[in-house]
Amino acid sequence: MMDRRAFISELAVAAVLSPVAAHAQTPAKTRHVGVLMTTTPAAAAHVVAAFADGLKALGHVEGKDVVIEYRWAEGRPERFAEMAADLVRQKVDVIVASSQAPALAAKRATTTIPIVMVNATDPVEAGLVASLARPGGNVTGLSQQLTSEIRAKQLQLLKETLPRVARVAVLRSPATTVGLREYEAAGQTLKLRVLFVEVRGRDDLGPAFTAMVRDRFDALLVPGDTFLFTERQRVAELAREHRLPGMYSLREFTEAGGLMSYSARITEQFRRAAVYVDKILRGARPATLPVESPSHYELVINLKSAKALGLTIPSALLVRADELIQ
Repeated sequence: MMDRRAFISELAVAAVLSPVAAHAQTPAKTRHVGVLMTTTPAAAAHVVAAFADGLKALGHVEGKDVVIEYRWAEGRPERFAEMAADLVRQKVDVIVASSQAPALAAKRATTTIPIVMVNATDPVEAGLVASLARPGGNVTGLSQQLTSEIRAKQLQLLKETLPRVARVAVLRSPATTVGLREYEAAGQTLKLRVLFVEVRGRDDLGPAFTAMVRDRFDALLVPGDTFLFTERQRVAELAREHRLPGMYSLREFTEAGGLMSYSARITEQFRRAAVYVDKILRGARPATLPVESPSHYELVINLKSAKALGLTIPSALLVRADELIQ
């Protein structure tokens, strides 16, 4: 029989020779990721799923090695400041902000916790980062980069669809803070009169569409607005009821029944956000992680909505579309 001293000695040798086995028995540290969402759980279920899939593909299992703390603004941007402060109090390891406004709130709340922005309209102009190549602070992530060229392209596609269009209403809420001048400038180049119609709440939507018809607008343009994204189903319904063809800055509006959209795909941005979170959890610094811009903008046309509006989409546009919703 092996004596006790020899047995302990052999165990010690085995531990030295098998570091992998010893490490495997040590539980991994659970990391906490805070997510600031602009909308509601139902409205953002598809992007949340894309983010979770991205983390899973990188080996992070929600509820095991990573805990995700969601905070939902439900279309009320005034909630962002307290939501961000709450995540800071929770001492999360990284904050993911679902658009530019909550990213700004998060940056005001902390200069030390890393922040991954998603779908930011123009992070340099907004002061979130010093530059796309060298963010320089605690913020990095993904930008929609809705440049003046992209905004002009949205209006150009609308004019190709409606050659006689003359007056375009840009529907906006107080959350729409950038890009408005670009729409005006692009409109002048295309000989379109671009005017802004502001809504502050759901009750304003019906009267706003009534006013657009009364003021003889030919078409509608909806930017990537937090409140309007939450109310996209209602916006699309009202556009059909009032026979206002629309160009939208996110495909989700077109899926909800809007006429057409020209944008980057937001689900892909959330899937890519998981890559940033993974790098940061492994020790990377946001200051050195370049901001990623979309490599592709997709044109999506809802043919069912076109038929309901009595429109015939030009064949040249149909050929160029990335997706046609029947």
